[in-house]
Amino acid sequence: MKNLFTILPAVVALATSFYISPVPVQKAVKISDTLASSLSVKSVNMPEEKKLNASSDLYQALDFSGNALSQDVFDKALKGFENLMKAGKLNPESHILTVCDFSKSSNTKRLWVIDTRLKKVLFNSLVAHGMGTGDEFAERFSNTERSHQSSLGFYITESVYEGSNGYSLKLLGMDHGFNDAALERAIVMHGADYVSDDFARLHKRIGRSWGCPAVPRDLAVPIINTIKGENCLFIYYPDRQYLESSQWLKDV
Repeated sequence: MKNLFTILPAVVALATSFYISPVPVQKAVKISDTLASSLSVKSVNMPEEKKLNASSDLYQALDFSGNALSQDVFDKALKGFENLMKAGKLNPESHILTVCDFSKSSNTKRLWVIDTRLKKVLFNSLVAHGMGTGDEFAERFSNTERSHQSSLGFYITESVYEGSNGYSLKLLGMDHGFNDAALERAIVMHGADYVSDDFARLHKRIGRSWGCPAVPRDLAVPIINTIKGENCLFIYYPDRQYLESSQWLKDV
């Protein structure tokens, strides 16, 4: 992985987001009782059919206030969350699941922050995709430096920092070949003025980032403070290659 501090300050000023890339620390495998209790089950090691039932029960308990996340997308996000937890990749007490559904128009609120313990939608917000990914709708994805495209898959939220885009959250991509270059590419969550209903009315779409899942400026701090600290973020798109190959979507 490249060290971003080797880039000259003049070049840094051009970057969409900048931060120190941390060295990921491998944690011991530990299954959280928090996840089990949030799904009203004893263990994440339950049979697959029971997992699906628990996922459906949790989905039905959520109040989406008229803007529901697809249950199919929710089921995939929760499966990845469970598998990451089982692999010891998440905070053992994690109960926050964030989902971006990039199959939807960028003019709609397609980001959901869900508390699986309280069975509550904490935030439902606009979120931007990369300028290389598409206009109003996302179409193309990449894991490549300077592509200015969004990357699919599961992320672990890391620590926060103050960068050129203000308060920002580092993201560690967990899907090899799809988003594992996120740290190197400086793909982070941050606030942006172009992520707003006013911008969408004026331009027929919200603005686009250089690949970062940017959120409205006024929601950046509360959303980031809620999901930081080794929680799960899932960026979804119905890409067959990704859905068939992600290790976190497989039955384990």
